[in-house]
Amino acid sequence: MEALYAALEAGRVGIFESPTGTGKSLSLICGALAWLRDWEEKRRQEEEQLLALGQDGLSPQQARPGSADTAGQPDWVTAFVQRKEERDKVDRLKEEQIRRKKREERLDKIRQNVQLKYAAKRKRCEEDEAKRLLQLSKEALSQGAGEDALDQLDHNEEELILAEYESDDEKKVVSGLEEDDDDDLEEEHVTKIYYCSRTHSQLSQFVREVQKSPFGKDTRLVSLGSRQNLCVNEEVRRLGALQLINDRCMEMQKNKHEKKSNEENEGKKRRVSRTVCPFYSFEQMQFLRDEVLVEVKDIEQLVSLGREAKACPYYGSRFAIPAAQLVVLPYQMLLHEPTRNAAGIKLKDQVVIIDEAHNLIDTITCIHSAEVSGSQLCCAHSQLSQYMERYRKRLKAKNLMYIKQILYLLEQFVAMLGGNVNQNPGSQAVPQTGTVLKSINDFLFQSQIDNINLFKVQRYCEKSLISRKLFGFVERYGGPASAVKTNKENQKVAGLQDFLLTLQQGSIKEAGTQSPPVEAEHDQLRAASPLMQIEGFLSALTNANQDGRVILNKQGTVAQSSLKFLLLNPAVHFARVVEECRAVIIAGGTMQPVADFREQLLCCAGVDPARIVEFSCGHVIPPENILPIILCSGPSNQQLEFTYQTRDLPQMMDETGRILCNLCNVIPGGVVCFFPSYEYEKQVYGHWEKTGLLSRLAARKKIFQEPKKANQVEQVLVEYAKCIKRCSQAGGQMTGALLLSVVGGKMSEGINFSDDLGRCVIMVGMPYPNIKSPELQEKMTWLDKTMPRAGGQAPSRVLIENLCMKAVNQSIGRAIRHQKDFASIVLLDHRYARPAIFNKLPQWIRERTQVKPAFGSAFAELRKFHRSKLDAL
Repeated sequence: MEALYAALEAGRVGIFESPTGTGKSLSLICGALAWLRDWEEKRRQEEEQLLALGQDGLSPQQARPGSADTAGQPDWVTAFVQRKEERDKVDRLKEEQIRRKKREERLDKIRQNVQLKYAAKRKRCEEDEAKRLLQLSKEALSQGAGEDALDQLDHNEEELILAEYESDDEKKVVSGLEEDDDDDLEEEHVTKIYYCSRTHSQLSQFVREVQKSPFGKDTRLVSLGSRQNLCVNEEVRRLGALQLINDRCMEMQKNKHEKKSNEENEGKKRRVSRTVCPFYSFEQMQFLRDEVLVEVKDIEQLVSLGREAKACPYYGSRFAIPAAQLVVLPYQMLLHEPTRNAAGIKLKDQVVIIDEAHNLIDTITCIHSAEVSGSQLCCAHSQLSQYMERYRKRLKAKNLMYIKQILYLLEQFVAMLGGNVNQNPGSQAVPQTGTVLKSINDFLFQSQIDNINLFKVQRYCEKSLISRKLFGFVERYGGPASAVKTNKENQKVAGLQDFLLTLQQGSIKEAGTQSPPVEAEHDQLRAASPLMQIEGFLSALTNANQDGRVILNKQGTVAQSSLKFLLLNPAVHFARVVEECRAVIIAGGTMQPVADFREQLLCCAGVDPARIVEFSCGHVIPPENILPIILCSGPSNQQLEFTYQTRDLPQMMDETGRILCNLCNVIPGGVVCFFPSYEYEKQVYGHWEKTGLLSRLAARKKIFQEPKKANQVEQVLVEYAKCIKRCSQAGGQMTGALLLSVVGGKMSEGINFSDDLGRCVIMVGMPYPNIKSPELQEKMTWLDKTMPRAGGQAPSRVLIENLCMKAVNQSIGRAIRHQKDFASIVLLDHRYARPAIFNKLPQWIRERTQVKPAFGSAFAELRKFHRSKLDAL
């Protein structure tokens, strides 16, 4: 907490490591909020002094003439300039004081006056009922006024037509709320802390820690999340896919804003009734904003409040950001600049804490990378062509221009894969298979799209909501139940429907599975418009040429082939965060090796090395509660070295099996064994089955395997835990369970193997990444060109070792989860003892690790450790 406080006070960029079970979250909360409390108090005292001086007249500094900016000026000019600056500053401080007092009075009133809340709720219910009756009346009137069905599109189809588009150069984009309302809701941003973590559950856990902390009652906390988590409009939630929910929500906002202009033009042309969100209005937002600030709430409580108040939690929480002291959000929302801007997050002079940041570099890379398949490109081209043909007469010239540009881009992308958009991608063979990497500029030139402004096209896709309109069009006409009005239209729509189903059947056939029934196909079609995925790829192509590569992955057919943008320089997207913020803290339970963060992320982002501070603390468990061992050889003196050349040898797999048999004889409860990959785990398992080693293992421990499918993980874990509990209660020959897991799989992160669930963690070999991967090779080449050599080693070599050890550290960290826990950690490979590798282990493990050249001494040490712990229990 002291180290964190000092880093925030000095405006540093900190890399903080505190192992799981040491109270990291609570330390971050207390250290950061204590600093914020002191900072606010100091600011308040400075303001009072300035205001007092402003009332008394000139300050002592003002009385001194001849500042650097006014050198050579007469004293009276200097005094006048300084007096004006002082007056302006005092006026600003007075305004801030008034705003702060108003906000505090308003929040105190809500805290004390519960009746106010229910009066507001009753008023909203009455307004909702009046709106509902008015809508029913309008619908009854519109049904009475018959129109020519052939000349007019029905209400649902009117909503599918793109509105007239004006670029940002032609108009200032206004938000979904009326401008007057916006002024009332927006406030000055106070100094605040943005706390980010990886998952929704981690954020909820953090908020619960804040609620329990000494700061829980007085902190203005706002929880942010995606529309998928926060939307309370059931019609929108039913869309399922995040992109569809986003687009539908933005469309409803746009409809609300356009409502006034539609009413003004009602006499000139037929008025289109467009759907607006009933949860989105000024009064509701104002009420929810204040409720959010009054008391600390997690996302679930925020959603419940939104349903009760009939107000949108997604926007209500965003309007509370300026006045909040602590904002809790997923780190994807903070790291992606367009999302950050859309949420109203302003980082200038603020504090950012990124927790669970061990995968920060990979996360930034993934957020700004994108991949599209040939099947998606052809499908999007077909959908968009059909859309343009149907509504050509109703679309404005600018919309048609951009649609034609998008169609051209899709044609050229498919051509780069060796295909033709007008043919079924599933039946088009690719002339030359393989993987090709190109720079962004080379890709743009070779695909002949360098003359198109991708920034404008991407902005058009974002603002016009074209993917949402296209989805609505396909949803209406892409399914078997669709019906249109004329025979000519029927032919066009039938063509679209047939083509879409052909695409699906083609890709299903390639995967070697049977075709699903029609209903399943229709559900699959509903998932999302492929144009949504393509928009991400277009956005990625606007990166600087040196910061990324385009990968052309050509497989058997065009449908199986893909285009992928790979971001090489994640620092370019992190630079803005560290430039704007007062301080940035990158924290996690396992941050070793930290060289990647320091060199690839911070130094490349332009952070002065003197501004970077590193902090790592030991574990809270006693030294005698952990036994880490590096095992160099097995029971038959076979040296343990699991390289790609030696790990497949029968004698190496036999030696691994013998080690596990011996360890399972002396280790109680659960043993978790990590393999470098699913393929190798499967190969070893099959070999043990043939040799009989598996049955020897199964006599002592029931064997579980990590499933590849995410939805099966929980079931395996439940059965694993039940088996261990049953064995500990029953006694007998069976002493627990053995879980065969994979590094980087579902079990290596975020799973809690505390107490009997993980009395020993075994790491088989060193999980080096696949060096033959074209993406990794390109990253290595880029690093060698741009980064200096570290200690005589090429940056690419350091990267490979760091990726390996980061994965190892995450996996072995599954064992010790709290202060009274105990476990052994066994690393099966003599290379772990090399200083360059050994020094990348976490400090609290390094300090206690024993290197054992022979199996006998290691076995004796493990047996002694576990017997002593059992006796103590």
